[in-house]
Amino acid sequence: MIMAGNKTYPGIDNDVHSGMTDIGKIIRDAWMFGIIPESERCVGWDYGRVQALYDKVYEAWRPYGHLASRLPDDLRERHERIYSEAITRARAAGWNVELGDDD
Repeated sequence: MIMAGNKTYPGIDNDVHSGMTDIGKIIRDAWMFGIIPESERCVGWDYGRVQALYDKVYEAWRPYGHLASRLPDDLRERHERIYSEAITRARAAGWNVELGDDD
């Protein structure tokens, strides 16, 4: 987790691997569920605020068993768009799903 040694989150656009991290996933899921607007990058958020967002996202997933395949069509389409865009950006920045953090 990028916040381990830091007091605040640098924002999804400045996160390692272009936001392909656990916190980045929380943010993308929050966008999908409409918990925060897609324009919110979470720059400068402290751990408590990120944890509170995680709690809201976790509860939003609960009715769907935390599975994208169980989302209603509108949310599933939003999920696919948000994650497809994130993967494209991350790959363009050099992220490789097959490499671990130590590679």
